[in-house]
Amino acid sequence: MRVIAYSQLSDVRQEVEMKADILRIGRDPANDLELPSPFVSREHARIIRKDGEFFIENVGLNGTIIDGQFVGVGEQVKVAPGQEIHIGEWALYMTAEGAAKPAEESIRIRRERTPLAKAMDVEKGIHAELLRRLNLRTIDVEAQNDPRYIAHIKAHMGGILDNFTTQVDDETGWFLVEQQLKRDVITEISRRAGSKMRPPILTQGDAVLDQQYESGLLRMRDLLIGDLGLKFGHDHVKEDILNVEEHFREAFDREAPLVTESLWVYTVRRYLMKDILDIVVGLGPIQDLLDMPNVTEVMVVGPTKIYIEEGGVVRNTGRSFFSDEVVHTVIERIVTPIGRRIDRSTPIVDARLPDGSRVNATIAPLSLVGPVLTIRKFSETPFTIDDIISFGTITPFAANFLRACVLGRMNVLVSGGTASGKTTLLNVLSAYIPPHERIITIEDSAELQMFQEHVVRMETRQANVEGKGRYTIRDLVQNSLRMRPDRIIVGEVRGAEALDMLQAMNTGHDGSLTTIHANSPEDAMKRLEGLVLEAVDMPVRAIREQVVTALDVVCHLTRFADGRREVTAISEVAGLDKDEGSIIIEDIFIRPPIGDKGRGRGELIHTGYIPLFAKDLLTKGLLTVDAFM
Repeated sequence: MRVIAYSQLSDVRQEVEMKADILRIGRDPANDLELPSPFVSREHARIIRKDGEFFIENVGLNGTIIDGQFVGVGEQVKVAPGQEIHIGEWALYMTAEGAAKPAEESIRIRRERTPLAKAMDVEKGIHAELLRRLNLRTIDVEAQNDPRYIAHIKAHMGGILDNFTTQVDDETGWFLVEQQLKRDVITEISRRAGSKMRPPILTQGDAVLDQQYESGLLRMRDLLIGDLGLKFGHDHVKEDILNVEEHFREAFDREAPLVTESLWVYTVRRYLMKDILDIVVGLGPIQDLLDMPNVTEVMVVGPTKIYIEEGGVVRNTGRSFFSDEVVHTVIERIVTPIGRRIDRSTPIVDARLPDGSRVNATIAPLSLVGPVLTIRKFSETPFTIDDIISFGTITPFAANFLRACVLGRMNVLVSGGTASGKTTLLNVLSAYIPPHERIITIEDSAELQMFQEHVVRMETRQANVEGKGRYTIRDLVQNSLRMRPDRIIVGEVRGAEALDMLQAMNTGHDGSLTTIHANSPEDAMKRLEGLVLEAVDMPVRAIREQVVTALDVVCHLTRFADGRREVTAISEVAGLDKDEGSIIIEDIFIRPPIGDKGRGRGELIHTGYIPLFAKDLLTKGLLTVDAFM
């Protein structure tokens, strides 16, 4: 049994023969497999052989991931050859193929180009030649969506691909053939499940090869359906994609002997054509990632590192952009259509994609690692309360209580850390607002997906090149008060607008909702105090009185190390302490620490406290007494 390790941040590849029953892995040279990285523990993990089976034990604190599943400290998980193991930036695979190496060669480090890296070298050459022939930098965004423009590019690329396809060696070519087939199978799964993924980009090949490729794709799909039982439905799309990613190699190995030389060349060209067109008219190497329903966040750190969050776990994809200039072009392609700009004088921009996904970009001089792009994706169909209950984010009893609070026009603050699910929960809660009410939403980048009829959506605006025309969240909150709102929803309070939001809640706009970054309900109160002080210099006690009279409920979310997002507290803003003058927070529901007897992971329980506003909700028939039992 051999263990092969690839670094996703370089082209280093390692192999080690497992001769004993335990193989130790870590950054310390004393381990059997040394993985030099600050993200790898001194002794990070062990592969253990028992009765002919293999298990991986996570002994370090930095975490081990197998096929996207987090392995906790001290846990042992069964692992089989071919499964992907992630330790830091290293991807590991076990393989039983090949004879044992001599002792002096049992561990060897060699710098060799991975198939993906070699493919990117070819793509760089194609892109450079295309730029030499066409002045793509002067084409505006509208022209890039013109079919005639795309056809013009494809015509030039035909001849370029003829020259560069010969540079693709067998190993890289088979890698591209496999990836292209997998790419198209995943596209079909997503489209048949109702996704808006774009159809595959066809090369300008002959009809015979087109038909051969489609027949091969159909056989692959049928093999996967037979082996994995793919369901091709909206409710199963993520499960189907995960199954394809895990088991595609087995189906491909059966299909590979049927791939003729001409079909091999055709498929390689198809892969290269799509990648280059994505760079020229799309979002480059992140286009596929944004199209995949199972990816929730895409993070670009300079041109050479692209990370994704999948199932709550962040990993390096191994992909990269050609240069800083290409990343800049993609950023401008995103922000220009919505009237925003980014340059050295305005090096930070918040924007959104057409599907509502949130975008943040930062460039030099603020970023020292090159252009940084973060895209938070959102589901094409918004999550419902049933969805987040099924995810384990909240319990049915707690969800029913929050529903009653929204219908009963309580002012609700959703708090939590970064990527804890605040916007998702805000969106779910807003769905409870009755359809006849006039709702005004205010956001930096419009993300909320509202389905009520009477909704006014407002979005902030940056200053123009002359420094004029800037409208902040505070400006929009103040303006909304003149628009006869029934409810005001602010995507997030992060500045002086906190004062205006509190005043709106105190002046007849009950039932308003907003979010705030905080580590606990108590911390959310302190954060609000600080934000109000940014707007006006007033006594702290006066600020606290505003908070207490404005807010009714704080719902706090926590994101755990393994990617789970859960509501960990629902609390009432109960009043002011007469002696200390501090805000009193009373927990209504709370999640006990994992390990408490009789309590399951993520289970919210009622603390026994009955909120002061409960009588009002009971009188309106929105709650029953057993809601607190």
